[in-house]
Amino acid sequence: MPFAARRGAISGQRHPASDSKAANLPAATGPDPLSDMMARVAAGERAALRQLYEATSAKLFGVCLRILSDRDESEDVLQEVYLTVWRRADRFEPGRASVMTWISTIARNRAIDRLRARGPLANADTLEDVEIADGAPSAEAQVAAAQSDSALARCLEELDVRTAGIIRTAFFGGVTYEALAVGAGAPLGTVKSWIRRGLIKLRGCLER
Repeated sequence: MPFAARRGAISGQRHPASDSKAANLPAATGPDPLSDMMARVAAGERAALRQLYEATSAKLFGVCLRILSDRDESEDVLQEVYLTVWRRADRFEPGRASVMTWISTIARNRAIDRLRARGPLANADTLEDVEIADGAPSAEAQVAAAQSDSALARCLEELDVRTAGIIRTAFFGGVTYEALAVGAGAPLGTVKSWIRRGLIKLRGCLER
């Protein structure tokens, strides 16, 4: 085990927000810039795991936080995600998905598992928002993977200004749906509907 499964065990600090480290991710143009890190992780290089964490943890923290709406739980789940990456890095297939999509999907699934553990009725509406049935990478994972890609900027421009702004804040600012609703002065259900419709459009655009 390369690190203790505790909050901040890799970075040595808690996540203040899921925006500052996002800029460290190399632009997603051409070959996946994280593939080399993943190959080194699969070979057992702990330094490569730390580099992967520093490059991607802000985005994954945002994914966990939006599902769980709890910073402490999100940080715990984030550490579980990187333990899983360490153990399963050799299963990553570059031809099927980018590294960011692969680890974002792991983060999403771990966060949903934690949400379900709260009880059968806990946050049922949240589960409905984030689960998909077709087994493909979620819209959340695709957006997280494409944050530095010009394709995402192009697709966001196809959305109305309000929806694009809310999605940017939710995904890259680590802001919960509840906080977004307060900021927008709109009911929580309405904000979730805006995000859900926007994600559907983004997913379709990113897959073109």
